[in-house]
Amino acid sequence: MKGNGEPKTVRGTALELSDLEKGKVFSVRYVPKIRYAWDTGVAIGRYLEELKNGRLIARRCHRCQRTLIPPRMFCERCFRPTDEWVYVEDTGTVNTFSLCYVSWDVRRLKQPEIPAVIEIDGAAPGTGIMHVLGRVNPKAVRVGMRVRAVWKPARERTGSVTDILYFEPLKEQKSAGKRERR
Repeated sequence: MKGNGEPKTVRGTALELSDLEKGKVFSVRYVPKIRYAWDTGVAIGRYLEELKNGRLIARRCHRCQRTLIPPRMFCERCFRPTDEWVYVEDTGTVNTFSLCYVSWDVRRLKQPEIPAVIEIDGAAPGTGIMHVLGRVNPKAVRVGMRVRAVWKPARERTGSVTDILYFEPLKEQKSAGKRERR
């Protein structure tokens, strides 16, 4: 700043195209080969490995007695590290859902895709995973519907949430006076 409060004028040398053409200015052309690598970290890395093995795993916080899925290494409720790994069921309850008649790539769909948040059995209420529902009439979907994971065959799993093909409604039957789930 000048003494009178005005900023200093910074002078430079203007470049002309002819300066570049005559080699008066050093320039380099370079096309970087940039690759993106995503580090899953401890919690999601283990979660994805267990998905590949056909299991759902979560983290338990002893202080607030919550089991968190997807797993995380800290509890966002009591702000402390979680304590242990626990396996949870591959069944759950639809917490919320949507009927989507337009695909992710903006194609009109005759039959809707049904994304849903599933509260997984064995995990804390209000936590869950987002996935899709399948083998269900869109008119029959409801909050509170009981569902189970339908897994890809073991040899096709890659360690991704898509190792679960979809969640389908649980069929409940009355048998010998008690209810059984299949």
